[in-house]
Amino acid sequence: MKIQSLLYSLFFIILLSCSSIPKNTSNSCEIFNERYLWYKHTKKTEKKWGTPIYVQLAIIKMESNFDWLAKPKKQKIFKVIPFKRPSSSFGYSQAVKGTWKQYKKETGNSLATRVRFKDSVDFIGWYTYKTENILKISKKNAFKQYIAYHEGWGNYKNYKKNSKVIELAKKVQKQSDKYRLQLEKCEKKLSRKKYIIY
Repeated sequence: MKIQSLLYSLFFIILLSCSSIPKNTSNSCEIFNERYLWYKHTKKTEKKWGTPIYVQLAIIKMESNFDWLAKPKKQKIFKVIPFKRPSSSFGYSQAVKGTWKQYKKETGNSLATRVRFKDSVDFIGWYTYKTENILKISKKNAFKQYIAYHEGWGNYKNYKKNSKVIELAKKVQKQSDKYRLQLEKCEKKLSRKKYIIY
């Protein structure tokens, strides 16, 4: 019984250490120095879907700030009593249940979970790939890709009436540009790493 409890505790500690938020989420090089496997996952997504690493990171930064358990804040009745959450968004990518279900069905990734970084960036790659096909928006265009990500493909055409989402998208574009410039300085070094001990 003691051994079982010890194993559960060890598993929980490992899970927390692997899923904790990086110290500096505004710097792509520091993120990947701390979480090298994340670099491998984002690189794989870039090769598979064509979505640049810096765009993947910028969307996650805005959506969850790399918090694997992120959820929308609960609404309040009379500004005091906690009520339901405004959507089913969850995890790194803040994907909603319906779109996540569609992603799993279309990709065959039936075991995907929203709390796993690997699955979250693959989801973002899939979504931005579809956005490019449906709305003809380049996967490198962080501003418009984020609007489509936030509003959905059907509501994208109405985004100019939504000043809030425009401001969010501007922040995503700015962060994407920062990540891109940072990666130019460290990606060669990251690509040379072959062996991982984490």
